[in-house]
Amino acid sequence: MNEDYPAGPPLEEGQDAVDRHWMAQALALARQAADLGEVPVGALLLGADGVVLGAAHNQPIGRHDPTAHAEILALRQGAERVGNYRLGGSTLYVTLEPCAMCAGAILHARVQRLVYAAADPKGGAVVSLYPLLADPRMNHRVMLCGGVRAEEAGLLLRAFFRARRG
Repeated sequence: MNEDYPAGPPLEEGQDAVDRHWMAQALALARQAADLGEVPVGALLLGADGVVLGAAHNQPIGRHDPTAHAEILALRQGAERVGNYRLGGSTLYVTLEPCAMCAGAILHARVQRLVYAAADPKGGAVVSLYPLLADPRMNHRVMLCGGVRAEEAGLLLRAFFRARRG
């Protein structure tokens, strides 16, 4: 899977450069979703070693599956690849703030870090509507970084929904 995704810049260039690189890959996945008539969300899961473990775009329409969100599909791929549902040390890049279902899966998978682009004021369950990942009753903590390439992700989403409304 990693042969499709060249390594990001070295950490010496700074975490922001690394995050922007991988979010660009997630945005490319989101564009694939839009081309298929799916809501343009893409997700990319990196292991602790920086290897891509999973990459997906939204597919609930095409798969007839309400759980086929980009995050869920990327987490499933990663778990299959490592042979464990726990993905400690991993980083998940996603172009839209995860919903409650996806935030729950991120917690259960023990993702170490979540990097997302655009906030989702109508359904976001990380910071916008429900801060699930920050709930002190949860048994796992996820480091958060929001707003990476948010403008690009927002433009893609707005264009998609504008086109659907005609």
